[in-house]
Amino acid sequence: MATAEKPFIRQDGKDKVTGLGRYTADLDMTGMLQAKFRYSDHAHARITRIDTSKARALPGVFAVITHEDVPDVRYGPFVQDRRLFAKHKVRYEGELVAAVAALTNEIAQRAVELIEVDYEPLEIVSDVEAALQPGAPLLHEEWASYGASEDVVREGNDCSRSTILKGDPDKGMAEADIVVKERYVADMSHAVPIEPHAVVAQWQGDRVTIWSSTQVPFIARSGVATTLELPEAHVRIVVPHLGGGFGGKCEFHYEAQVAALARVAQRPVRLVFSRREEFLAPDHRREGQVLELETGVRRDGSIVARRGRLILDNGAYSADAPFFPQLAAMMAAGPYKIENVFVDASLAYTNTTPSGSVRAPTAPQACWALEQHMDSVAGQLGMDPVEFRRLNIVKNGDEGPTRQVFEDIGAAETLERAVELIGYGKELPDDEAIGVAVGWWPSFGIASGAYVKINGDGSATIITGAQECGTGAVMALPLLAAEILGMEPESFSLLYQDTDAGPFDSGASGSQTTFNNGRAVMAAANDVREQLLDLAAEQLEANRDDLELKDGAVSVKGSPTKSVTIPELAEAAHGSTLLLGRGADAVPEMPASDAAGCTGRLGMESFLAPTFITHAVRCKVDRETGVVRVLEVAAVHESGRVLNPIGANGQVEGGVVMGIGMATLEGSLLGEDARQLNPHLLDYKLQTASDSPPIHIGWVDSPTKPGAGGPKGSKGIGEPPCVPTPGAIANAIAQVTGARVHQLPMTPARVWEAMQR
Repeated sequence: MATAEKPFIRQDGKDKVTGLGRYTADLDMTGMLQAKFRYSDHAHARITRIDTSKARALPGVFAVITHEDVPDVRYGPFVQDRRLFAKHKVRYEGELVAAVAALTNEIAQRAVELIEVDYEPLEIVSDVEAALQPGAPLLHEEWASYGASEDVVREGNDCSRSTILKGDPDKGMAEADIVVKERYVADMSHAVPIEPHAVVAQWQGDRVTIWSSTQVPFIARSGVATTLELPEAHVRIVVPHLGGGFGGKCEFHYEAQVAALARVAQRPVRLVFSRREEFLAPDHRREGQVLELETGVRRDGSIVARRGRLILDNGAYSADAPFFPQLAAMMAAGPYKIENVFVDASLAYTNTTPSGSVRAPTAPQACWALEQHMDSVAGQLGMDPVEFRRLNIVKNGDEGPTRQVFEDIGAAETLERAVELIGYGKELPDDEAIGVAVGWWPSFGIASGAYVKINGDGSATIITGAQECGTGAVMALPLLAAEILGMEPESFSLLYQDTDAGPFDSGASGSQTTFNNGRAVMAAANDVREQLLDLAAEQLEANRDDLELKDGAVSVKGSPTKSVTIPELAEAAHGSTLLLGRGADAVPEMPASDAAGCTGRLGMESFLAPTFITHAVRCKVDRETGVVRVLEVAAVHESGRVLNPIGANGQVEGGVVMGIGMATLEGSLLGEDARQLNPHLLDYKLQTASDSPPIHIGWVDSPTKPGAGGPKGSKGIGEPPCVPTPGAIANAIAQVTGARVHQLPMTPARVWEAMQR
């Protein structure tokens, strides 16, 4: 395995840093056309007329399509509530009404502007609490007729509702010595990958190849096949280098629309979003939340009861967000020992951009609110916030909010290590303070597969359906195969990101690539290992049990001179057979839970191989302006067994910086017409490398039991690093100012206003 002394350098690194790597927007083909979309003129309106005649007549235009030119199919992973193009209504500003393919971007844009659409404006619903009030205008009047997953609980504008019930919360609150109730609001925000969405489509007969900047090629393939009514075998999705995603490129996006344009135009078609489109159109932005939390405690500091009421902003349509209420409810309960819990979480339709998976969906916002709430409760008790967490954080043998019993966890250890790394309790200037926050996040067990083949010269190739979105997860797969086969990871090539080549994989989402595909690669490598040992036993005339694979050769234990190299075995094998291994390891079972009193059960009743995290942050606050500077971060993670330290540390650094951005800068502003006021990087600010503070990283080694986690007892690692950062910053702000900021992001104006209150 890679170590700090000998790191494994990712194979795609050189091309990316030198500019040789080709992304989807770099692809060019003979006769290629450029695509542009016609978006809605209103956030909520009925369509009374669409006239594309002027656009079709414009010289240089090869295709103009609307809902009339594609099958009338509703789609969605949990609730089938949308079409490729608006038919009767538009429900947010980024909704597609039509699409154009033309010789140049300029002609395509002119054609889009020539499309005439008449509307009957409808009342706008952009506030999540108003959306759930009786009598609120329905965004989807026909919602009861939509297909949906069996366990999705929905009514009116409530697209998906989930509850957690443990014990008797009313009785617990009555018995509490102190009860604290608070309300927090988090604005919606965006993933903002540097590479915008891009798609290229080309038909060959009745088959289409689509190059896309998707994180989930197999899911995109299914989406194209469903909406264009094609066999999946007739759809191929290829992903060139992907310029980041952070969840914003999960699910099925615009592959079908571009494919439909290419079929009508009978030419290849390319779509590349502008930065403004990247903010307005995709159905994966971080959901806004309203969180009301109430906690009852005994005077000794033990938590006796917790209630929560959460409303999440779904936006106009449902991507993968319907399971978010269940996730958010678990986050609002938190990784603490609580005898009685009731959390009610709803997902409300609004006339805003649809929400979806963005790095650890729901968790940073819910953790930001909960961890501030924990500090508030500690303050009411007169107890140090760290001591309050020490008393209540879950340990081995404790129960979670759905009575999951935790085993092999190191939550408490992350707390101790983080406060040690940051120097908690040390004397600081009066404008500085240290805030602490604890978080957790599940691993996602999903079926995955891989092949490993030994080439004729003894090198090897891993063929996988897994997807690489910049995390390095796919690049870590050779580490796992190399250790099993006694080879160097540099001896492996990778074939991936092509649905016609690799077996199914759910894509780069849920921190699950190494967790799931890593197990598949190990199984395939073990398959090849058995074949190599069989061949070597025959050639060496040795007992198979006496052989070992090491340093690129198979040798007899205790007799290193009696050996045969893998290239020699491969050369011999290729005359008669192929050294090809297949792997599809069983998915770990979900831990047992008691969810009898819960509603909206969509598979997150317990957390598989949960990661626990504590971040401690030292901040400086300018009391005159409300400007917050993050000076230092200690980030300690219990992620099971760390497989590739250099990659794991990179994930933590990136996640912490993203968390700082969410805490202090990132949030979309909406006007009264539900349009975004800052859909560009001038007013929607991001953290940069120069803004990044020193980050002290620590790991608690607590591997899962065999079969209960990822390779070698590992857990998911991509999403957890951004979870507790905003909460820790918020608690540091409160320590300096004596005021709590109840709205995220905590901009200078909001910090200043909190101080005035």
